[in-house]
Amino acid sequence: MESKPPPSPSTLRRLIDIDTAVSLHLYSAAQPILPRPLLKALEISGDGRLFFPLAISIFLSPLSNTTTSPLVFSLFADLLIGAVLDLLLVGLIKHLVRRPRPVYNKDMFHVTFAVDHWSFPSGHSSRVCFVAAFLCLSSAAISEIVAQWRSSGVEFVVKLLDFFDSDVGKAVHFLFLGFSFWAAATSFSRVLLGRHFVCDVIAGACLGVLEALIVCQFLNYSILASIILS
Repeated sequence: MESKPPPSPSTLRRLIDIDTAVSLHLYSAAQPILPRPLLKALEISGDGRLFFPLAISIFLSPLSNTTTSPLVFSLFADLLIGAVLDLLLVGLIKHLVRRPRPVYNKDMFHVTFAVDHWSFPSGHSSRVCFVAAFLCLSSAAISEIVAQWRSSGVEFVVKLLDFFDSDVGKAVHFLFLGFSFWAAATSFSRVLLGRHFVCDVIAGACLGVLEALIVCQFLNYSILASIILS
């Protein structure tokens, strides 16, 4: 009696195998080329243990005053709302999916939370892409804030705008490009450091953009305040 051939792997299994192979290839190819300190610096810049306290500090800073600067307060409040949303969604998805990190993941920082043992999605990617997308969607508000600060004679803003011929739109566009480059580099570095697989990073980036859309359209400070006060 002939034995039945083994069942062919599912589409998901094939995708995982391809993702694993491509990620390992990129990781191996980058080791002799890219300086590890640079990758580690990108890792630190997108770490949640830095980003979340920073978002709180910015929100509580003297610049964020609901009376004298309501637009600044609203922008910083939305950034903090996004940080909380990102923390909750990434933690929930990691807990549900539970994909192990790459076996070649080395020298990882001390894991503080249990969900950090899991790989999907990349929290760094979601975080940095949220920031970049949030800045893009908030460009009109940022331009207005910069113009207000220039009119008020805020020294560092005036000096900064001198580099852009006092063109606020150009300065804000350059700011967005800088953060977009940082987001892309930090996301890609997750694969090159061996922290995540490619699909983890792509999923994290998409999640970050989605979070920015949710915050700017449905979950921002103005909408929440009107709901609470109604």
